[in-house]
Amino acid sequence: MFQNALKDAALTVRACFDQALSPLPDLPVTAAMRYATAGGKGLRGFLVLESARLFGASGDAVYAAAAVEALHAYSLVHDDLPCMDDDDLRRGQPTVHLKWDEATAVLAGDALQSLAFELLTREQLSPDPAVRLALVASLAQASGVNGMVLGQALDIAAETAKTPLTLDEISHLQDHKTGALICWSAEAGARLAGADISPMRNYARALGLAFQIADDILDVEGDAELAGKRLGKDADAGKATFVSLLGLAGAKTRAAELVEAARDALAPFDAKADNLRQAASFVISRNM
Repeated sequence: MFQNALKDAALTVRACFDQALSPLPDLPVTAAMRYATAGGKGLRGFLVLESARLFGASGDAVYAAAAVEALHAYSLVHDDLPCMDDDDLRRGQPTVHLKWDEATAVLAGDALQSLAFELLTREQLSPDPAVRLALVASLAQASGVNGMVLGQALDIAAETAKTPLTLDEISHLQDHKTGALICWSAEAGARLAGADISPMRNYARALGLAFQIADDILDVEGDAELAGKRLGKDADAGKATFVSLLGLAGAKTRAAELVEAARDALAPFDAKADNLRQAASFVISRNM
């Protein structure tokens, strides 16, 4: 049930991207945008669509789902650049700056970020301009210097710090770098419906941290071919991670505890939230 919902969400978001990108000029930057938004799990888009269904939100939530996936794709394109993580593989394919060049990668990332906010202004998303504005403002917070960018900046600073990060510091970093967009995605349906976002925030914060711990575990014992990216980077860089601080077994235990916390946060929604409960289990069982 969950796997089908995840695949259906990805297809729905893909169709939205096709519609949004089709009028654009036939340039390398447009091709790079299409390339960067292809593939991947589509978890953030799924969370938007599933939370919208859970709260009975009116309007077409796919525009919010595509918005967060566009913003996530931009972050990956820029994260892969030589001045950042300098990666050559993403989702099993050459990174954008290798397939084209660094300038095209920068511009494609910039354009995807702009597209994210443009999609949130679509009237089809909500007939209420105040709701659309709230989604724009909250995504700006989640993606900017108070959210994802802060997490990335803390991560870069940690690479040259004299002492490794503590567990609390890593949790704070990842709560922004990875967790901020996951939180926004899970809360989007409640925002669209004008409902209380607190239960979804509690769910998503636990989910986001479990997701990152699972990434740290995959970096140690995952299969690079299945993951579609280079693994072992954290150990090579001597970075403190959940695995380096908790040990492999301890990290797996903590991830499992967070999954249970995420599932418990959905108690008010009964069986209607089963797909979201399964999503929590999925993040620590995935191999990519």
